[in-house]
Amino acid sequence: MPIGRLRDLLGAALATLPPGPIAVAYSGGLDSSVLLHGLAGLPAARARGLRAIHVDHGLQDSSREWAAVCKRASTALDVTLTVLSVDVQRSSGLGMEAAARRARFSAMQSSMTPGEIVAFAHHRDDQAETVLLKLLRGAGPEGLSAMRKLRQFGIGHAWRPLLGTSRALLRNYAEEARLDWISDPSNADTMIDRNYLRVDVLPRVRKRWPEADASITQSADWIRAAADFIDDQSGLALARVQGLDPTTLRYRPWLELPDALRDPVLRRWLRAINLPEPNRYQVGELVRQLAEAAEDKLPCIRWPGVEIRRYRDLVHALRPMQLPEAHWHASWDGTALELPAGIGTLRMIGNQGRDIAATAGLQVEVRFRRGGEALRLASNGYTRDLRDLFQEVGIPPWERGRIPIVVDANGQLLAVGDLWISDAGRGHFAQHGCHLHWEHALTPA
Repeated sequence: MPIGRLRDLLGAALATLPPGPIAVAYSGGLDSSVLLHGLAGLPAARARGLRAIHVDHGLQDSSREWAAVCKRASTALDVTLTVLSVDVQRSSGLGMEAAARRARFSAMQSSMTPGEIVAFAHHRDDQAETVLLKLLRGAGPEGLSAMRKLRQFGIGHAWRPLLGTSRALLRNYAEEARLDWISDPSNADTMIDRNYLRVDVLPRVRKRWPEADASITQSADWIRAAADFIDDQSGLALARVQGLDPTTLRYRPWLELPDALRDPVLRRWLRAINLPEPNRYQVGELVRQLAEAAEDKLPCIRWPGVEIRRYRDLVHALRPMQLPEAHWHASWDGTALELPAGIGTLRMIGNQGRDIAATAGLQVEVRFRRGGEALRLASNGYTRDLRDLFQEVGIPPWERGRIPIVVDANGQLLAVGDLWISDAGRGHFAQHGCHLHWEHALTPA
């Protein structure tokens, strides 16, 4: 019997879960209605504090009525229901389906308790649709492995206990249990890619290959194992090629990685430093430029929110940089000076360790590099080109134009940020009982 069979499957899946309360993602449709009804019939699920979450997207005129239907069904099962209303960003550029999913997941995660397990009613047919969609979009192993049965989700987990179960079994369960459910009219809209596959494509595939869903799901399981292996290996590989600064990568060892690892290592690196990931074309362009650019070149590959720049043996990942206007300058009396382009703040610190007030006679100007600057670091030393100092300490060229320079009334260089203070600068600042401090972030987050 469908009810007994499905509850046995749910009971076995429940026994493998980590500890934590369970919340069913309950849309009111057939699939989630069966999942909620099935779990509500298991004492082990109720013992975990079973509840349901319904998200009202407000995209249908009858969405409030659906929430009321879900409330009545949950009450009949003696299960607490939480209704969450969301505002789907229609102009997000993601497409309506993806925007609704993002809003739904964000709302559910914000309502979770620590360690809570959110149960989703995705089944084997959904898994087959997902694999085909990912294949048509050019996904790699992680995407083609489709949905996991258990994964991290907010401060808890997402659980999909029905991934091995057919839609037909769920319908048989619903009919045997005499369940009522909501039919969302948007599920018939074949302008939505998933619906097109479900309504127009997969029925033809199943007619020719009756076991297509099981076969596709089996392939997804194989790919999942391969994806997990690649993920483990990419972590080890990243540890070998990452620079001492987490935002850098040793590009030659990265290029030498096998094709199956190069892309995952790049993505893992960028995720760890909270930067957006590239598309496949951008990865290919990065590989090409790093492999072909001469050693004296400074290739830069960009995508929204990221710049990847090479200098010497490293590539640097940073957010798009602002540069100050070429001829920006400011007279400075020692009080806190906010620099342009997010470059930070210059301060003069007195002998007591505190900011000083305006200093009469300081008579200095702050500007940025224009080329040809030089300074004498010691009274009996040689004059050094600023370019040579930058090269000696390995400051990348794109950061050099963001370092403030302090000069006196005659244009003599006194300080380069607080990285180098010239002999003349030390004397000048000591005369006024202060020293220079630069609060900065060369590559701002």
